[in-house]
Amino acid sequence: MSLLELPCVLVGNRGRTPTVCLFDSGASYSVIRKETAEQIAHLEALPEPLVFETADTGGFITANYVVVLEFFLEDAPRRFTDEFMVLDTISEDLIIGATTMQKWGIKLDFVNEKVIYDRKMHRLRI
Repeated sequence: MSLLELPCVLVGNRGRTPTVCLFDSGASYSVIRKETAEQIAHLEALPEPLVFETADTGGFITANYVVVLEFFLEDAPRRFTDEFMVLDTISEDLIIGATTMQKWGIKLDFVNEKVIYDRKMHRLRI
């Protein structure tokens, strides 16, 4: 598991905010701090809570809500979108997890500390 950070802008159905996207190859889902989510989006209750294991030995955290957000990176020509599980207490505003990275073809270059994405993935198709 490794981490990279990039400045980004989050956009929800209630507004937008600049923040830092923490790309975490060890996180299953993308997550957002509840306080941040409430500022920019309407929270939707999950049909059933999701329980996540934390890095702390024996630690768990529960997500009861989800938001759909767009995020923009500085050099990206278009937006990225995905669901973000809402957590009451996390160390960062936003963590981009493996499912979002796979969806958008995002790869992490740890040697050069860069986030690489396939520009072809921005072609919207039906």
